Amino acid sequence: MNVDEFNIPRFLAVLPLFNDLSPTELSRVAQGCQMRRLMRSDIVFRVGEPCEEFHVVVTGQVKLFATSPAGQEKVIELVGPGHSFAEALMFTGKPYILSAQALTSTLLLGVSKQSMLAEIESDPRFSLRMLAGISRRLHGLVNDIESGALHSGIQRVIGYLLRELQIEDGAGDGVLTVSLPVSKATIASRLSLTPEYFSKVLHELEAEKLIEIDKRDIRIIDPERLASYGAR
Repeated sequence: MNVDEFNIPRFLAVLPLFNDLSPTELSRVAQGCQMRRLMRSDIVFRVGEPCEEFHVVVTGQVKLFATSPAGQEKVIELVGPGHSFAEALMFTGKPYILSAQALTSTLLLGVSKQSMLAEIESDPRFSLRMLAGISRRLHGLVNDIESGALHSGIQRVIGYLLRELQIEDGAGDGVLTVSLPVSKATIASRLSLTPEYFSKVLHELEAEKLIEIDKRDIRIIDPERLASYGAR
């Protein structure tokens, strides 16, 4: 994708946060945006750096993570195309409390704090849409915490697979496939599991003929039986 030819207002128009804005308003917001092309492992930001914008993934994958004093990493969230992050923190005036890193070649759109404040002053309804988006993200994170605290490891893996289900493109028999977007170790960290346990669960599910593993593609043979297996 040619960054110089990328139509920022058109991209913003399909995002829930901006899809009610007029073309003139979209153009104003776009003036406060900046495109960044990142290679795999490039850092988006680190803990302690000032937060003056929020970010939207155009293509690729970004992980948000925390690092313990001992150097152990915990993946907090995986962010894919069309999804944003750091919106809430941007308004606190405080530095980043997490770090963010590109997991693949990534195109990232940064939306400046000043452009957001200008739109809120122009139209208070815009702030309500932003609050709704932040609330949805918070709700998702609370669900993740609840899942990690109350569900077994195997339930977390099965829940992840069922959430990520997609119909395989071009599959005449409607094969249900999950293509792991990042390494198994990264997904395991996101689910608060060790990589070894994550792999063990996948092989257990394969032995039960609930899934078939083909490198990063996982075919779901029977979603209903898989869901009930996780409920045991």
